[in-house]
Amino acid sequence: MLPVDDLGEPVPLPGPPSRVVSLVPSLTEAVDPAVLVGATDYCTHPPDLDVTRVGGSKYPDVDRVLALRPDLVLANSEENRPQDVERLRADGIPVWVTAAPATVPAALGSLRRLLGTAWDAEPDWLVEAERLWRDVTPPWARAVVPVWRKPWVVLGRDTFAGDVLLRLGVVNAFADHPDRYPRPDLSELQDADLVVLPDEPYLFTPDDGPQFFPGLRPVHVSGRHLTWYGPSLVQARPALEAALRVTRP
Repeated sequence: MLPVDDLGEPVPLPGPPSRVVSLVPSLTEAVDPAVLVGATDYCTHPPDLDVTRVGGSKYPDVDRVLALRPDLVLANSEENRPQDVERLRADGIPVWVTAAPATVPAALGSLRRLLGTAWDAEPDWLVEAERLWRDVTPPWARAVVPVWRKPWVVLGRDTFAGDVLLRLGVVNAFADHPDRYPRPDLSELQDADLVVLPDEPYLFTPDDGPQFFPGLRPVHVSGRHLTWYGPSLVQARPALEAALRVTRP
């Protein structure tokens, strides 16, 4: 039987892939750089990655991807458009689509299955990340987590970043909202202890964000540490704990 991706779609892999194009930044840094031949413009890690750039995740240059003759393309159900995945598959390119994980264990489990299936690999960072994120800190604060403004967009239900914070003892104020990324009015974003402001996808800075939340303690964090799942998770826990510690009672 053919291996299947997170969505249950078959991925014909005759052997370990050696020409990989990644359309997902967090997957790019999770794969051995030696097999990468293409990545998006937003794949910033590893910092010295020298491969062909194929545009953005939402709108990649599919012709450029095809020209690289990959034996595997990595995509994500939330970041990439189904029509791009379908076109690649129609041209005979195996595509492994990961699901948008709702928890840290789900993300690490997805990576473990991808790396184990495609390359029979269990990198040290994966084992270490699983160890680091096994513990859950008791809740001590409630936070609003904007990811965009104009309009305001915040973390809602079933998000990886929400589970990251929960494991650090910070409850997402919109965790029970019916939408994963609700767009509440600014007046609805004031009932919490903290406002967690990442630097991506919107670049929140000390001069752009905190002034809208006068009653909340601002916490500035790396968006990569909050939303990427891969080797960054090893640095993410101590970095996020340090950022939150200065606001903890």
